[in-house]
Amino acid sequence: MRKLALCLSLCISFIFTVSADEGMWMLHLLKQQKFSEMRKLGLELEDYDIYNPDGRSLKDAVVFFGRGCTGEVISSQGLVLTNHHCGYGQIQSHSTLENNYLEDGFWAMTKAEELANPGLTVTFIDRMEDVTDYVKQCLERDKAQDTDGVFFLSPSYLNRIAREKAGEEFLAAPGIEVEIKPFFNGNQYYMFTKKVYSDVRLVGAPPSSIGKFGADTDNWTWPRHSGDFSLFRIYADKEGNPAGYSPENVPLKPKQWLRISSGGVNEDDFAMMLGFPGTTHKYYTSWEVAERRDIDNRVRIDMREIRQNAMLEEMLNDPAVNIQYAAKYSGSTNAYKNAIGTNWAIDMRDFEQLKLEQQNRLLDWSKDNRKPQYAEALDEIERMVGERADLRYRSWMLNEGIIRGVEFSNVPQKGWNMLCRVLNGTGPDEADNNRQADIEKTILQLKEDYALFADKDYNIDVDKKVSAAMISEYVRLIDREKQPAFFDLLHTQCDGDVKAFIDYVFAHSLFGNPETWILFSADPQLFIANKGRVEQLLNDPMFLFARSVSEEALSLANQLSKYDVPFSLARRTYLEGILAMDGPYTHFPDANLTLRLTYGQVKGYQPRDAVYYNYQTTLKGVMEKEDPENWEFVVADKLKELYLQKDFGNYALADGSMPVNFVATTHSTGGNSGSPVLNGKGELIGLNFDRNWEGVGGDIQYLPDYQRSIIVDIRYVLFVIDKFAGAGHLMDELDFN
Repeated sequence: MRKLALCLSLCISFIFTVSADEGMWMLHLLKQQKFSEMRKLGLELEDYDIYNPDGRSLKDAVVFFGRGCTGEVISSQGLVLTNHHCGYGQIQSHSTLENNYLEDGFWAMTKAEELANPGLTVTFIDRMEDVTDYVKQCLERDKAQDTDGVFFLSPSYLNRIAREKAGEEFLAAPGIEVEIKPFFNGNQYYMFTKKVYSDVRLVGAPPSSIGKFGADTDNWTWPRHSGDFSLFRIYADKEGNPAGYSPENVPLKPKQWLRISSGGVNEDDFAMMLGFPGTTHKYYTSWEVAERRDIDNRVRIDMREIRQNAMLEEMLNDPAVNIQYAAKYSGSTNAYKNAIGTNWAIDMRDFEQLKLEQQNRLLDWSKDNRKPQYAEALDEIERMVGERADLRYRSWMLNEGIIRGVEFSNVPQKGWNMLCRVLNGTGPDEADNNRQADIEKTILQLKEDYALFADKDYNIDVDKKVSAAMISEYVRLIDREKQPAFFDLLHTQCDGDVKAFIDYVFAHSLFGNPETWILFSADPQLFIANKGRVEQLLNDPMFLFARSVSEEALSLANQLSKYDVPFSLARRTYLEGILAMDGPYTHFPDANLTLRLTYGQVKGYQPRDAVYYNYQTTLKGVMEKEDPENWEFVVADKLKELYLQKDFGNYALADGSMPVNFVATTHSTGGNSGSPVLNGKGELIGLNFDRNWEGVGGDIQYLPDYQRSIIVDIRYVLFVIDKFAGAGHLMDELDFN
């Protein structure tokens, strides 16, 4: 393995001395790790006020919202505050051309008007405990079953032993779940006891012109002027237990809710954030940094740019398409901009060199302490990253270019597979009395599949246009012999003409051709009885395309999977070395959607020479950005009226201006969307919703001079609810300092 000379000790100190604002810390370890530093910066609470497994604390007001966001309980009636973009899918699902809640906003003026959201959950964390010794004992006990050596990171195994530890009687309580998660690549383990509520109703959301102001242009940038919030309510049964939706359910009476600060923020004020950060890579090696930049991010940037340009053109041309594809477009651009910013940080701050210095420090320590296993682990990581490069590139291209970029590549195949088995005679024998029943089941499944495929958020013309752009770029960059097998049809029958290929697929497909589907729907039995139609169904090109793409994805995944276990073992050893060298409480574990705390200060920053960004933005900035011709910067008439009249109520700054957003040095990432930002007294001062462009590389290496969390000032949230929406009944639920 290559070993570069160490840089100056000052540079080494920069890497390994955790800055005051860096870190995503475990709540139950604050006393041992960061509490004294937090007190010096302005925290006025005790550690048990933040996390107390045996009583009420701030953690009891913080929830995991949906599948990847954070929310906070802000009233004694179960009112939950989170981001507009976290509730975007629910707002969209209730929107129609007649009642366009995305465009106009939604406010339930009574609890009876609050809207149910099937599938949406919020999760409370009741307790977290160190179970490292218990997991190691189980791993030793079950090692004969662990033939592939994967149990130490396996969610299914870890959750199985979590249930064993909790006991069936405990888990029988409504909504109770337990989970064990690995930390530091399996050097530590913690168990989380959760309570999950599944009746969560939409209460309020500002129009997208407020909640999504600046949209994709402003995403990942500062200064920002977005009111990125929405309101939901948790319902429970009459005993307060989690329960599925029922009109009989009542608003939850929570264990804890947050008080609202009316005092606002000033520069250098202490700020802390609780939430569920998703994924970070602080312990990347230098080779993984290069792999992330040159393969993962490069492919994502290039392919999503093509997809988004094609999608946006159709969205701007048709309001109905804009509603259909709003969430898809937003989801795509979010990761796209993150990849661009991460690559900027990797190169500008030379993360490869920083990680090399980290590796070299461990190599010297391991040599001095006669621990050769750590050097061997680094050798293994370097070798495997090099060996898997081509497979990884092909996998990323298939995923970004075809699976994500071509909607019809995801056509449901269950019904078609059933049909093929029946029509090919590989199902029940034709003489079997059950054959007719199987055909009827197949027809029902096909209808279910079609409903999933052609739902209200799908448009054939948009799919065809976007797919043409994506497939053209994919076949240009991937060698023909490495493409999915069905692509041979493109190169032979269609002579490489991508548009002709897509037209053929749709014209000859049951799901792709509306006329064919109408014929089938009118009399499926008659349709199947026709020999020509049977042949058409068996050779349906859309299903064959999807099957071929799935087979190629599976092949690549299988080839890459041979690296999974040895790579994880090498990383576990590498992280073991880091912890042994620096001590168990020096470092924080990478984010993994578990409850964490980050802290820092409200502070502006200097992104480049002669430029300084203030910590606070105001409503004046919204008006300065207004562009009625650009959907991203439209300003609602009511908001303009309030601005012109300076009707800001008690929410204005001392100079009479209306605060909108502010930034803090807190170390956040995806999953922290919706996280409460609290002052030193534990009062809510804002709602995290984004990071700045210069700081997205903090998922790999925190940048204290540049990294900022972007936060909706709670006073702007209150102003919109009170003055803009006129939802005073919601204000009455809140507790203020």
